[in-house]
Amino acid sequence: MPISTSKLRQIGLLWVLALGLSALLVAAGRHWPAPPIASQSLVWTLLLLPPLAMGLWLLGRWTLPIPGQEGQSEATSHEQQ
Repeated sequence: MPISTSKLRQIGLLWVLALGLSALLVAAGRHWPAPPIASQSLVWTLLLLPPLAMGLWLLGRWTLPIPGQEGQSEATSHEQQ
């Protein structure tokens, strides 16, 4: 199944943003004056916030099938007509 141009553009944008964030974190780590003191709340926030944000984002974009069309693909419905 070919991927549409808009999907490739979205994937590319997300990849560039992740790469840029990674570069910023590396630069900040090299120029930080002293090692940060890790508190337990900060560690838990950094561990849990990204997966929770991703889960909420996915749930926000989730769509349910129209009743009566569960399990049917578009190709199947077009072939039946």
